[in-house]
Amino acid sequence: MPASRWRTWVWVTALALGVPTLPACQGSGDGSPEPPVERPDALGEGSRVLMIGNSLTSANDLAGMVEALADSAGMRWEVEAITAGGGSLEDHWARTTTRDRIRTGDWDAVVLQQGPSSLPESRSNLRQWSAVFDTEIRAAGAWTALYEVWPESNRLDAFDRVRDSYALAAVDVEGRFLPAGEAWRAAWRDDPAAPLYGLDGFHPTPAGTYAAALAIFAGLTDRSPVGLPHTLGLPNGGAVVGVEPALAAVLQAGAAEAAATYRDYRPDDVP
Repeated sequence: MPASRWRTWVWVTALALGVPTLPACQGSGDGSPEPPVERPDALGEGSRVLMIGNSLTSANDLAGMVEALADSAGMRWEVEAITAGGGSLEDHWARTTTRDRIRTGDWDAVVLQQGPSSLPESRSNLRQWSAVFDTEIRAAGAWTALYEVWPESNRLDAFDRVRDSYALAAVDVEGRFLPAGEAWRAAWRDDPAAPLYGLDGFHPTPAGTYAAALAIFAGLTDRSPVGLPHTLGLPNGGAVVGVEPALAAVLQAGAAEAAATYRDYRPDDVP
């Protein structure tokens, strides 16, 4: 197993199926191209992934979906999540159990997530605490990834800011950027009626979580999610989750597009 494998717990959820590499979307303050972001090696068979986040990670058992997708690809992952409803990474840092689990879990990768973080102050908070966690994660022998989420459905104009907040945090720690929110947008370009937001206009439907899991799998493995199962039996006796085949194909194509487009994304550091 490569030294940069990932491991998973029940607070951090990640689905990794890789995608082909496309030219990176990059930028710099003077308009000149930046060098590609250094990325950890892709996760392989037998990896362990820990996901740390809030209800956008716990909803519909994202970690279980990521593990089920990896299993369907013959990779035999263990993915766990540590979640706190409405919690930020700063909140997780204050909970010593989160840090203890990082140290004792023998992870290959740790996936970080908090709210949309589209405002300047919340972007700063995300970047600050991602860097703090990265020090702990590296000391434990793992590497860091950032799970990009999405804004509320009445704030669709914030999508770009959410994306760039998470991408900047990933660049800061030389980790991987997992563009789940961009996978949603790519799917909507193909099917504007794809039901990804739940009734509250923020938390995902099972299809929305499935799309996020595909993006996480792709981002962690550099494999295409196209062709993965549309029905998943979640681990540890969990529920069976199914997405209608035509919708699943749209979501898989969207996740593949997002993973390829944003593989080495380096946004300008602007609000």
